[in-house]
Amino acid sequence: MKISLDQISFLGARLRRPECVLATASGRVFASDWGGGVAAVAPDGAVTRYLARTDQQIKPNGIALRPDGSFLIAHLGAEKGAIFHLRRDGELATLIGEVEGAALPPANFVLEDDKGRIWATVSTRLVPRHLGYRRDHADGFILMSDANGVRIVADDLGYTNELAVDPAGAWLYVNETFARRLSRFALRADGALGRRETVTEFGEGIFPDGLAFDREGALWIVSIVSNQVVRVLPGGQQETVLDDGDPDHVAWVEAAYNSGGLAREHLDIAKGKLLKNISSLAFGGPDLKTVYLGCLLGDAVATFRSPVAGWPPCHWDYDR
Repeated sequence: MKISLDQISFLGARLRRPECVLATASGRVFASDWGGGVAAVAPDGAVTRYLARTDQQIKPNGIALRPDGSFLIAHLGAEKGAIFHLRRDGELATLIGEVEGAALPPANFVLEDDKGRIWATVSTRLVPRHLGYRRDHADGFILMSDANGVRIVADDLGYTNELAVDPAGAWLYVNETFARRLSRFALRADGALGRRETVTEFGEGIFPDGLAFDREGALWIVSIVSNQVVRVLPGGQQETVLDDGDPDHVAWVEAAYNSGGLAREHLDIAKGKLLKNISSLAFGGPDLKTVYLGCLLGDAVATFRSPVAGWPPCHWDYDR
């Protein structure tokens, strides 16, 4: 399957770094909001913001929608992170501020599964984070919080990014952005993880960030920098669904990556014709065939129609 750029439209306006997007049965799309919370975009494009009532600067990267309609926020602080709980009235509380006796580093992504377990990723322990933009550096980790507390369940990963539990609940999948691979772990009943397995590795220009399952068991992966959507089949085979990469820009970033000099400047420029450093993907719409794309540098949510329906996420019915 192949989606052309003329099939892309945009939803919403004046969004503030909508890095992570979630779609719901209500038709509203939720996006992380750099103003300190979450933006909800209605089907007609109207935007409602749920912002934290605090003097603290909140930098939402990943977000999750909870059964009561409140939110979890992965705070990407400059030196320290947190997993915050944000109610729709703006009340903010720290849910996870440390793990195994140490302050939580800047947090990338958060997910609450259908068993109420909270999963979160930390991409790197290095400060500033761009020091972790290396092929040979692996200090990212996955934490899990349940009734038994908060603990690290996987470590030494290559810039841990978005993760997802497969529809059967048997595997936990995660993108390792600068290791350029999709990995998975067998998921045990107690939340413990098995050994890391490589599902597939990505080639030149592809830096995997967001991911979502479709109804056929494939994972849709978005690549920052190259503005690509890649569909990974259950056997690990890859097919490019969408490509809005600028060859010269990708080559410049690739050269920096290969020389060990990749930095913020390489991620803070958008060179696609339409897309501005896509970072997240969600299936929505009444038939789950509308794809929504979050982005690091845009101010709206890109959207297109897919020939394959997505798998409904566990938060699908949480927006009431």
